[in-house]
Amino acid sequence: MLRLTVLYDNEAYPGFTGSWGFSALLETGREILLFDTGWDGTLLLKHMEKIGISPACISKLVLSHQHWDHIGGLPEILQANPGLTVYVPSSFSEKLKREIKKRADLVEVKEALEISNGIWSTGELGDKIKEQSLVLGTENGSYVLTGCAHPGIDAIMDAALCYGDTKGIIGGLHDSDRFERLKDMELIAAGHCTTHKEKIKDAFPSKYMETRAGMRFELQ
Repeated sequence: MLRLTVLYDNEAYPGFTGSWGFSALLETGREILLFDTGWDGTLLLKHMEKIGISPACISKLVLSHQHWDHIGGLPEILQANPGLTVYVPSSFSEKLKREIKKRADLVEVKEALEISNGIWSTGELGDKIKEQSLVLGTENGSYVLTGCAHPGIDAIMDAALCYGDTKGIIGGLHDSDRFERLKDMELIAAGHCTTHKEKIKDAFPSKYMETRAGMRFELQ
């Protein structure tokens, strides 16, 4: 079983604070990974403390794309855990990559690769805005975790097909209106940076939910 906890999102459960951006924590049973950091590192660390996770326990950080609302908390995370391995799209600015290298082990991602056992990066997708998503494998299928989905649902879902049937998608869906790619999903959890939330909810009422900081998924 894979546990995913939304640490940072526009909306939040009671006891958490909503703020523009996204971050999610992945607990595999073998290691703990962080996906994106939101924009406020202090708030991110506060939310981690609330769920009982120390930044020092995180072994890998995956950054989806170089927008402030997804990487703003990076300095605080690297300060709290200088031994981290950080995976970034190779299109990140050379200046930012040099700064990360000063504080962490940097892995530049161009093509699809396995980040952890059963967790894969789609590789760097998109034209104007380069972005990577994660594919989370379980015994019964896989789930896609997105930052903002700037490359579009089609490109992301096509990349995920390499890892078997996709059961669900979690994260930002940006302004994509290619809803037919979602019809076979068992779970559509859309949050930060999703333009057409109401349309998706109306199209798939039994499958849709809106992500919030503090929300937890047990994926299996």
